[in-house]
Amino acid sequence: MIKRIILISSLFILTGCARIGPDLIQASGNDYNIAIQRTIDEQLLLNLIRLKYHDTPFFLEVNSVSSQFKLNTEASVSSTFKKQETPESVGLSGKLNFTEQPTVTYLPLHGNDFIQRLLKPISVDTILLLANSGWSIERILRLIVDDINGISNAPNAGGPTPTVVPKFKEFQSIAKLFRELQTESDINFVYDKNGKATLVINNDDNKVGLLREKMKLDTKKNYELKNGKGFINKSNSSIILSTRSFLGVMYYLSHSIDVPDKDKNSGKVTITYDELGDEFNWSELTRDLFKIKSAPNNANVAISTNYRDTLFYIDDSDLNSKTTFSLLMQLFLLQSGKSESIAPLLTLPIGQ
Repeated sequence: MIKRIILISSLFILTGCARIGPDLIQASGNDYNIAIQRTIDEQLLLNLIRLKYHDTPFFLEVNSVSSQFKLNTEASVSSTFKKQETPESVGLSGKLNFTEQPTVTYLPLHGNDFIQRLLKPISVDTILLLANSGWSIERILRLIVDDINGISNAPNAGGPTPTVVPKFKEFQSIAKLFRELQTESDINFVYDKNGKATLVINNDDNKVGLLREKMKLDTKKNYELKNGKGFINKSNSSIILSTRSFLGVMYYLSHSIDVPDKDKNSGKVTITYDELGDEFNWSELTRDLFKIKSAPNNANVAISTNYRDTLFYIDDSDLNSKTTFSLLMQLFLLQSGKSESIAPLLTLPIGQ
């Protein structure tokens, strides 16, 4: 009888152990996934804030993650006898515990090759890739492009906060028109038979006519897209895009940070003034695109980081800012290049 009870108890514990391993892998894998992604988001947000304060950005990536679980089990059986051979009572007890020993390895991203990729102008190919992946062409143009056919999109905002108010309103009207045409499928971004990036007109309506007028284009059905910083388009038969680098995109978005008054008053950030001597509100440039708020505390936070004794965050209900931040992350992955350490390694050996 006692042997049977011990056998049943052992089988019960072993059955439980067999299930614990897969459960730990699933739970821990998800937890590490969430933690690593949040860390990457917070680092990108932190570097945007650093640029606002004229501080140096720095990037780390999680190179590897390993975690070992040690599982310990113990079972015991007790019984009491009187004169008869059959036990009067039987007691079962068991212990099950495990410990985790994680190891995380970080890799600094630096070196000549990495810096050059961050400073290299974003290609027209990247614009086509994003536009054909479902991203709004308006968001892409406002974020990436400095100038389109001589129409400026705050080119002086691609670096440290300027003292002169940028020009951008006409560009934003063109970017919005592009978005309307994209939504209505009146235009496509494709490669022609020669492999050249091209804007194709599908429906030649009044909005297309307005776009041609604003950009001084002729009445062709397709226009080659060229990346040419400072290039003046004289033929009116192509679209010249002057693009920012990824670092320029970060600077552009950093101007939308809501800096505490104490930091403004102490001269820790640059203040831009208009012709009347009034402080320029940078939200005019990045409105409905991106906004980083600052506050002592706030419960409605999507991504946040503490810097210079201030909590900076993206509001969880600000869908435009969250979308732009996701686009910024994709640009970072595209521009930072391939590396063997881009994908964190997650190893979870289960020890018993």
